[in-house]
Amino acid sequence: MTAVDDRPAQEVGSSRKRKEDQRLITGRTRWTDNITLPGMLHLVMVRSPFAHATITNVDLEAAKASPGVVTVLSGADVADAQGALPCAWPITPDQKAPAHPSIAVDRVAFAGEIVAVVAARTAAAARDAAELVDVDYDQLPAALDLRRSAADETLAHPDLGTNKSAFWQFDSATAGTGSSVDDAISAARSDGIVIEREYRQQRLIPSFMEPRSVVCDPTGEQTTIWSATQVPHFVRIFTAAVLGIPESKVRVIAPDVGGGFGGKLQYTPEENITTLVATRLGKPCKWTETRSESLLSAHHGRDQWQKLTLSATKDGTVTGLKVDLLADMGAYLGLVTPGVPILGAFMFNAIYKFPAYQFNCTNVFTNKTWTDAYRGAGRPEATYAIERLMDELAVEVGVDPLEIREKNWIKHEEFPFTSVCGLEYDSGNYEAATAMAKEMFDYDGLRAEQKQRRESGDTVQLGLGISTFTEMCGLAPSRVLGSLSYAAGGWEHASVRMLPTGKVEVVTGSSAHGQGHETAWSQIIADRLGVPFDDVEVLHGDTQVAPKGLDTYGSRSLVVGGEALIRAADKVIEKARPIAAHMLEASVDDIEFKDGTFSVRGTDNGKAMAEVVWATFAGHDLPDGTEPSLDSDATYDPVNFSFPHGTHLCAAEVDTETGKVTLRKYVSVDDIGNIVNPLIVEGQVHGGIVQGIAQALWEEAVHDESGTLVSGSFVDYTLPTTADTISMQTANTVSPSTTNTLGTKGVGEAGCIASTPAVVNAIVDAVRHLGINDIQMPCTPERVWKAIQTAGAHSGAVTEEAQPHFAEDAPNQDPSAGATDGAAQ
Repeated sequence: MTAVDDRPAQEVGSSRKRKEDQRLITGRTRWTDNITLPGMLHLVMVRSPFAHATITNVDLEAAKASPGVVTVLSGADVADAQGALPCAWPITPDQKAPAHPSIAVDRVAFAGEIVAVVAARTAAAARDAAELVDVDYDQLPAALDLRRSAADETLAHPDLGTNKSAFWQFDSATAGTGSSVDDAISAARSDGIVIEREYRQQRLIPSFMEPRSVVCDPTGEQTTIWSATQVPHFVRIFTAAVLGIPESKVRVIAPDVGGGFGGKLQYTPEENITTLVATRLGKPCKWTETRSESLLSAHHGRDQWQKLTLSATKDGTVTGLKVDLLADMGAYLGLVTPGVPILGAFMFNAIYKFPAYQFNCTNVFTNKTWTDAYRGAGRPEATYAIERLMDELAVEVGVDPLEIREKNWIKHEEFPFTSVCGLEYDSGNYEAATAMAKEMFDYDGLRAEQKQRRESGDTVQLGLGISTFTEMCGLAPSRVLGSLSYAAGGWEHASVRMLPTGKVEVVTGSSAHGQGHETAWSQIIADRLGVPFDDVEVLHGDTQVAPKGLDTYGSRSLVVGGEALIRAADKVIEKARPIAAHMLEASVDDIEFKDGTFSVRGTDNGKAMAEVVWATFAGHDLPDGTEPSLDSDATYDPVNFSFPHGTHLCAAEVDTETGKVTLRKYVSVDDIGNIVNPLIVEGQVHGGIVQGIAQALWEEAVHDESGTLVSGSFVDYTLPTTADTISMQTANTVSPSTTNTLGTKGVGEAGCIASTPAVVNAIVDAVRHLGINDIQMPCTPERVWKAIQTAGAHSGAVTEEAQPHFAEDAPNQDPSAGATDGAAQ
């Protein structure tokens, strides 16, 4: 027969509205906290108010007698059963790490650490009983300031004997990827330029729409756990490892998850406790955090001191870069806590051709909530530092900041390019992205306006900020992760199931929490197999349905998970080809597949994929020895990272009388390779940009002198709203990746990585003529105003806050502020 020409339109590259949004927006979905099971108990965690203290007594009797309470457990009650929470990334063989109990037994190491758990028949009863748990503490000195903790002035864990968890170094001379950075700096001191700066990456709190929630049902043949997590496969593995439950008896389901940003890339104390209590009682249990709990005890992000030394020739050609980093681990090591700064180690050199590079990182314990992955995970910190530093180099040379970048960046004809860190950037075109951004931004016109405002002495000054960035994402080649001592690999798995009716089920190991996988995956399969978009169903987030996978983080879903999907689909086609040839009475070698139809080369004789699928299902007339199934699996281990890049430009107005910063214009041009769905990409970029702007202007986790989080609600921890930001102009250039079939690169973290330095560069550019070369983030009106006032009072000297000492014995930034490490002044 002649196949009916019912081919779908090209899906990849079209702006499909997300198919999952119908249920998400209307509430016709299932969040973890919506789950109610027969006989389910509700848990409430009792948390320490002290940052560091010995537990001398825990009195549970009044709580146990409270109405509706089934049990109350202290750390001592579960000491032999709870195990220790895992760290999957020991970056050095001698890394120091304290045991991390889910419920503290005899000592607490941060304010918010769990000291008891209440299980009751209602959530209200559990909350009431939790108030009755009476814990006696002997308060201990707390290690809070990062630099003082690095000097071991106060120990976060006295039994370790030091606050230094690990020291990790990359040296281009030792690695054979470049020359000696010390030689480069020494030569520049004699006849060139040396710039030294110190930058503070304040502590941030991942703030997702849906708070964390866990439900555990131990009553079936398997222990089933529903969790608002980014990593259901990780939760399954670590539940088995920590609690000793056979992995085959653990099923983890991540239903629709309302955001993660790295904050749900964790095996949490609460997941462990909920499962432990449920299995002990033999009853389903649920825990859902309050927003205050989320801010207090879900892991935090960033929190670094960065000291950078850049060497260059007198004309501004960079010759060397040295980075000395202090990274705050908090009180414990989470899943990837130690490795977050190491991810950044490979990106401080960014898009620039540094001949010499050295990165030194000291991971430090403090008595604060532990830090871990937060959108970008190490890459935003690195990009901020180098993009701030390139502005300083431009000032030193006396040229426009764009000019100094172009002088030093990798030219498009030089790709593939091996960086000073040994990474091979496969494709890119920084010139094209910058030229487009510059035109969209009206760069020259805004520079002219800036000049006019300076000359007229306008009280509102205009600044232009630049961020040209690249990132390594698509985490990651397993061999690379192995060389960095990461416990797992970086592969991803996918399955394509061909249903008898011609519909397609796609099973992916990557688990969505807002990225639009169901839509993008449907588009990819629709084009690859020539089936209608609406005939593709995407299944994910359930370890019973998708037993193999390494989940979603590090902008890896499309470039790794999508490639696995393509390979599984191609296997379907190859399995169908001999069956189609048999049906068409032709040689397999003469069969072509295009737009969903198998045809005999040179004829119009063909069979639609749906016909082949049905014939396979029926099995009535298959070639001898043919398996009656087209279903196919593929596991893909990437051969390289992917390297998206872009140019972001920001115009900001600074009121010199009040310190108020107003964003005037924001333009981004990103190169993320080939684009599957432009609408999804635009949403990802917009969200990332706003998140990065928020770090520059508003967000900061602040602790007082006793270690209490004083920014523990959205009244004090300032998240942006739509009223706080501006409309952004976004566009894309395309340099397809050469390392995956789709030619795609990651996009989920790009906006967050690029926007923070663009905004801060704009602010500093607006007031640099007043003698200011840095303002510590977040650049609140008070901080900006103080920097202006201090600079004026000292004839252009930079403020102490703007140029903090890196010495280990340096004083707190402002003792009168009553807060540590970047507290709002």
